Amino acid sequence: MKSAFHRSILALTAILVVAGASQANAQQKPLKKYESGTKEFWTHPPDDWFLGDETEAQKGLAPPSGPPTGSSDAELATLMKKIKLPAGFKIEVYASNVLAARQMAWGDKGTLFVGSFGLGNVYAITDNGGKKEVKTILKGLNMPTGLAFRDGALYVIAVDKLIKYENAEANLDKLGDGKVVYDDMPSYAAHGWKYIAVDKEGWFYIPFGPPFNIGIPPTSVSQIRRVDPKTGNAEVYALGVRNSVGGDVDPRTGKYWFTENARDWISDDLPSDKLNMINKIGEHFGYPYCHQGDLPDPKFAMGHKCSEFTPPVLNLGAHVAPLGMKFYTGDQFPADYKNSILIAEHGSWNRHKYQGANITRVTVGPDGKNAKKEVFASGFLEGDQGYLGRPADIILAKDGSILVADDWAGAIYRISYSKK
Repeated sequence: MKSAFHRSILALTAILVVAGASQANAQQKPLKKYESGTKEFWTHPPDDWFLGDETEAQKGLAPPSGPPTGSSDAELATLMKKIKLPAGFKIEVYASNVLAARQMAWGDKGTLFVGSFGLGNVYAITDNGGKKEVKTILKGLNMPTGLAFRDGALYVIAVDKLIKYENAEANLDKLGDGKVVYDDMPSYAAHGWKYIAVDKEGWFYIPFGPPFNIGIPPTSVSQIRRVDPKTGNAEVYALGVRNSVGGDVDPRTGKYWFTENARDWISDDLPSDKLNMINKIGEHFGYPYCHQGDLPDPKFAMGHKCSEFTPPVLNLGAHVAPLGMKFYTGDQFPADYKNSILIAEHGSWNRHKYQGANITRVTVGPDGKNAKKEVFASGFLEGDQGYLGRPADIILAKDGSILVADDWAGAIYRISYSKK
């Protein structure tokens, strides 16, 4: 009979052989590749459509999933201690259990409405004697990431429908089905989640992302439209935009600025995500032909030169994933923050060492010149790939503080300033 020690050695050897074989099989797996130029792909994308065509250098990279129930209050308290801010600034939890939180909008009576990614929920956060109450007011919508509030009505965009809920703050428990006010939108789920920015005329700027990583897009996407929610009239305002999930109207000029997520699967360090400004209707920002203003696409440039397209105001870095952004127009922060742009950077996935996952401050002239960036809030990322939180949107509060939505931790934070 074999001794116990001998049997243990044989078992360990077998485990190592199996593990080695599994590793070898993983290395031998072919690179994932999709024929994303077909209508079938757009209308019935594979579950991992966002992966695009893998490269050998970045093989196996995929978006991480956050905790399905968000972060606990104890975890959030620990996170708050790790966030680094400039002197005089403070961060605290405004509300927890706001799962998959995305764009925020203020109601006239102080209700904070919050959209969500993936869950189909819209939330309302109210103040009850100093305690924030989070209520799920809509369920089952198709990626209701984008929200706006105008004239007492809540507007929710759910991939291919812009829905209006009248007198929303008085009917939080019974919003009903709402009224579809604009639906000339493709139903592609891939990059179909949207964001809303409102101009002085009450028109909405709405981005339309292409339903793949890179390719020649259907003519109804890779653009930004300006939509009148009152009439349903719309105009195509900009072209050549990949995936924009954040924008704001410059209080100095009335021009629309927007963040843009660049393509994946070139390298860890290329291409850069962007901050753009629209000077005139019909501008083309380069996708899919050119990236970051000076990088022709290796496959889809097709003879185009980057000089044909509108360059970014600022390159923000590769795979930092800029989402919601706001011009700071409050009076609480120091005077030099006035009209600065604060950008919620969601953070990387198509990179071996993640970056982003912070709030970036951009100072720039109204003409888009002399743009400079610096990190305003960091600490949401530990090590190479350890997310503790992922900023997704920013909104200004009446007192001049800002709120930050975090869809990873399922929370809203408040960042305030006071002189010492």
